[in-house]
Amino acid sequence: MADFTVGDDHFRLDGKPVRLLSGALHYFRVHEAQWDHRLSMLRAMGLNCVETYVPWNLHEPRPGRFRDVAALGRFLDAAQRAGLWAIVRPGPYICAEWENGGLPAWVTGRFGRRVRTRDEEYLGAVERWFTALLPQVVQRQIGRGGPVIMVQAENEYGSYGTDQVYLRRVAGMLRERGVTVPLFTSDGPEDHMLTGGSVPGLLATANFGSGAREAFEVLRRHQPKGPLMCMEFWCGWFEHWGAEPVVHDPERAAGSLREILECGASVNIYMAHGGTNFAGWAGANRSGPLQDGDFQPTVTSYDYDAPIDEYGRPTEKFRQFRKVLAEYADGPLPELPPEPAGLAAPVRAELTDWAPLTAVLEALGDEESAPSGVPPTFEELGVDRGLVRYQVAVPGPRRPYTLGVAGLRDRAVVYVDGVREGVLGEENSTLDEPVAGPAEVELWVESLGRVNYGPRLGEPKGITGGVLHERQFLHGVRARALRLEAFEEPDALAAVAFGSVEGAGRTGLFRGEFEAAGVTGTGHAGLELPGWTRGFVWVNGFCLGRYWSAGPQRTLYVPGPVLREGTNEVWVLELEDAGAPYAELGPGVPVRTGTPGEVQV
Repeated sequence: MADFTVGDDHFRLDGKPVRLLSGALHYFRVHEAQWDHRLSMLRAMGLNCVETYVPWNLHEPRPGRFRDVAALGRFLDAAQRAGLWAIVRPGPYICAEWENGGLPAWVTGRFGRRVRTRDEEYLGAVERWFTALLPQVVQRQIGRGGPVIMVQAENEYGSYGTDQVYLRRVAGMLRERGVTVPLFTSDGPEDHMLTGGSVPGLLATANFGSGAREAFEVLRRHQPKGPLMCMEFWCGWFEHWGAEPVVHDPERAAGSLREILECGASVNIYMAHGGTNFAGWAGANRSGPLQDGDFQPTVTSYDYDAPIDEYGRPTEKFRQFRKVLAEYADGPLPELPPEPAGLAAPVRAELTDWAPLTAVLEALGDEESAPSGVPPTFEELGVDRGLVRYQVAVPGPRRPYTLGVAGLRDRAVVYVDGVREGVLGEENSTLDEPVAGPAEVELWVESLGRVNYGPRLGEPKGITGGVLHERQFLHGVRARALRLEAFEEPDALAAVAFGSVEGAGRTGLFRGEFEAAGVTGTGHAGLELPGWTRGFVWVNGFCLGRYWSAGPQRTLYVPGPVLREGTNEVWVLELEDAGAPYAELGPGVPVRTGTPGEVQV
């Protein structure tokens, strides 16, 4: 048993000064069979601690329906086996470039702008979540022989609001449920963020990517005493669909890390290993100073240009960081574990079976809603990830008028009388050709990820306004959802009526097989779909996430533990335009590096 405390100048373990050299690694972005390897990589880089968020929406997808909350406990046990302390950031809001910032869609759908405030109904939902989650943390605190040394109250609240009553309530909930280790907050090193997000009596920490001395000067104005810590040292950045790749120069990043440590501060490298936004859990952003501009969905990869890449391999940034951290280690750093092996040789998965989207919806979809005056949103249908087919009639006779969608979030493939007429988005929400009545209209709408940061947090998905013919709303809308989670059920595709891929349409569910050998455990493969447009891929029932020809990501990461010796199955759900009838798998993409024209952060 040990005692970890926050002193006037240092963190202290049993009274002795200690510096935290931590790295972020999200258990929910890494296949569980690979946790031990990735954690050993953190140790080899020179770290003594690991930090993780906890996504509420992953573990309580519907009210009172908890799913594998014990995963956090298993990860903390793995951290202890690796010889690492652990910092836990349970939210309830986490940002993390994760769907809805970790808040369940049913929470934001029910409480709207009351989330992240003192609202009693919202706080009641948080209390029930913490009651289910926190035993995983409490029994693994350092005072009980476990690895957990600190727990965060909320997350970067100063970037959102000023409700001190709410922050104190969140901190109180943690204490009331047995959290005895130090609590902390983390915010950007700005006066308004620190005044909005700090809580008297809790350690305040700062998040930044460079300029440590200036950042800590600002933090000291608000917290004259206590250990300095950069809780998120942004050594890289995330990427958006349709945007340029983002890289951060390794030498410059290592210099920023050194500056933090020269200030006598502790650090949490964000990310040490980013992992992957499997199963459509990637979030999104809005551009502009008020985050109310263009919609920017986050890609499936969360490589983050981290020192340990998405495939678990050390990068040049890893080597640079290891040199810096070795100077602050108590002794020689551990040797690196064996590098994960990629697929021995490229293979092709021939996609031989096909089912149209209507057949998939019939087999796996929810019941269709009754006709309504306005289209129900995803939240009103209880849908977090997936797509919804909306159907509505254009009455007639009437001459052709423009047909469009008000409040479309995020992308719709539109059919008129069974004929595809276009793909609409938020910025181009009207069909090119006018539509005459009478006509039957179908809109297959997909959410590309809910906003995870800023005032647009929790915005609804689907058709949030209405379908317009000229300036007239069309009423009597019917909706039917196809949830991604439906594909997770055992024998999920048993009821799907497949036919031959010959003569397949542009959209639908495609199925095929490939043979693999020699990749298990920490190994990996990379999967590409030549000529395909947008959708989701599963290997042996495991959802790799979204693919999209918009780029910059072209290759999806396939964890080795998902693969089988011998025959493996691939499913491809294409929502716009199918390509060649096969998927290509290989050893994986190279470590990403900066090239001219790429964004440096």
